[in-house]
Amino acid sequence: MASTSTSLIPLRGHGRKASFSSSPAKTALKKALRFSFSSRSSVVICVKSSSGAVKYNEVVVDEEMDKIRRLQNGSDVRGVALEGEKGRTVDLTPPAVEAIAESFGEWIIKALQKERGRPVEDVTVSLGKDPRISGASLSVAVFAGLARAGCLTFDLGLATTPACFMSTLLPPFAYDASIMMTASHLPYTRNGLKFFTKKGGLTSPEVEEICDKAAHKYANRLTKVSTMLNSPPKKVDFMRAYAKHLRDIIKERVNHPIHYDTPLKGFQIILNAGNGSGGFFTWDVLDQLGADTFGSLHLNPDGMFPNHIPNPEDKTAMALTRAAVLENTADLGIVFDTDVDRSGVVDNNGNPINGDKLIALMSAVVLKEHPGTTIVTDARTSMELTRFITDRGGHHCLYRVGYRNVIDKGVHLNQDGVETHLMMETSGHGALKENYFLDDGAYMVVKIIIEMVRMRLEGSDEGIGSLIKDLEEPLESIELRMNIISEPKYAKARGREVIEAFRSYIEEGQLKGWALDACGDCWVSEGCLVDSNDSPAAIDAHMAKVSNEKNEEIGWVHIRQSIHNPNIAINMQSSVPGGCQLMTKVFRDKFLMVSGMGKTLDFSQVDKYARLGKMG
Repeated sequence: MASTSTSLIPLRGHGRKASFSSSPAKTALKKALRFSFSSRSSVVICVKSSSGAVKYNEVVVDEEMDKIRRLQNGSDVRGVALEGEKGRTVDLTPPAVEAIAESFGEWIIKALQKERGRPVEDVTVSLGKDPRISGASLSVAVFAGLARAGCLTFDLGLATTPACFMSTLLPPFAYDASIMMTASHLPYTRNGLKFFTKKGGLTSPEVEEICDKAAHKYANRLTKVSTMLNSPPKKVDFMRAYAKHLRDIIKERVNHPIHYDTPLKGFQIILNAGNGSGGFFTWDVLDQLGADTFGSLHLNPDGMFPNHIPNPEDKTAMALTRAAVLENTADLGIVFDTDVDRSGVVDNNGNPINGDKLIALMSAVVLKEHPGTTIVTDARTSMELTRFITDRGGHHCLYRVGYRNVIDKGVHLNQDGVETHLMMETSGHGALKENYFLDDGAYMVVKIIIEMVRMRLEGSDEGIGSLIKDLEEPLESIELRMNIISEPKYAKARGREVIEAFRSYIEEGQLKGWALDACGDCWVSEGCLVDSNDSPAAIDAHMAKVSNEKNEEIGWVHIRQSIHNPNIAINMQSSVPGGCQLMTKVFRDKFLMVSGMGKTLDFSQVDKYARLGKMG
């Protein structure tokens, strides 16, 4: 393919579109790009080669567009930003990011015009980022894209995902929208974008719409990225205001009778920030409120994450935090993920509290404040957690895996008149009705800290872990993964075929003793994965209860397509010894092998567990 000679397109202020030079070759190209391309098309365009000769090159537009569409991961955009991962190529490039940011800016402007019924000017968008080393170059692309769309931009610098959302609400900032650049707990080579308006995070269909528009821009654009900004973004210190917001909540709700401004005096709290964005919580929140934070870990931001994965589900992260709590006889340990939308804790006895335990702890706190409320979780949670919630007078609604799914379900239940104050996924994502339905790991910890101080003021010498001492754990629980054997652009479609084939096999009675679950006598809807409202979401997962020949329950199987990677996840739980291995054998022998779906999947992990009853 001939190399091309093109000039960079400068941005001449906000909202002004780039213009082409008047050379004959570029004029021909400009005319060619006026056509509206379908999702499966190609076009022959004329470009000027480096030798000066005019040549014709075929551009496969659909492949260019697929590059952008594949970056969508549910309600986020994620991709590989740096080389270093075996088998993964860089796909989150500055040109791709610029096209997505421009499309988001246009989407915001259009939405505001529709909402206000008039043209809008000076639409403001903020950008924050975690410490990943690809953040600097990709930030330039975000600002360039937003400027192309006509937005005024504000640079929050190192920030957290919840802070970015709050920048759309807290005065005097109150931006029209915000973007957080992060890939959460994923390796340093990855990065991504999360999008917010004053109403909260964007939904998957909204992000799909934005990525589709960006795909057209990316495929049709002569110059892939702009590098000149006549109006650079304004830098603002929003994290200071956000930290004050969190401090004020703790002070007001504890309302300490002796030292109102330092309610954490006498408490030692250890924070493990994992070298992500969460270090601010130590010096700008805990220290300011009087806590002793000696012994805290990995507070300095480092985009290479040299110590461990910043993830409350990571065993190393929890083990190091547990050791620090015990060594310092601290009252509480805190673990944040990279962008602080998830958290986990360690109690004063060194017990890690994450997954079902964290949901139980938050449920205990919320049910004290809102007796009888509904709590939404993903369907992977245990039957023991359901008993824990119902024993305290609450209602447990199980829903689809994916934090946006869980949060949106809570929003819809409230709209339907079902009081729902807590929505949590086992990964540590948790949102509260009182906090704008925002999954904020720092706010979750704030709630736990407030309860810990209240317990002390009421005369209790027990730690926060005492609130879940009666939570039982399932006898057996396992998660297995099957990689989808396919080109990346076909992986999602292949995954849907597997999920639907599983449903059909059960409905046709080909898996004896297996029945699609309706969550027993679920009082909220027909079943945990089925919406009964006027606008049900498409089903992307299935759950089955499994019984033996005597109709005795063995356990349950939940199957879904991974949001972030091309694989199928299977979660199983059983109260019968050997139950998970038995269900895995049936799944392998009676479904994968018979249906032919096994040819689409690498199910070596499933096969190994079926044979050995263990992962290794």
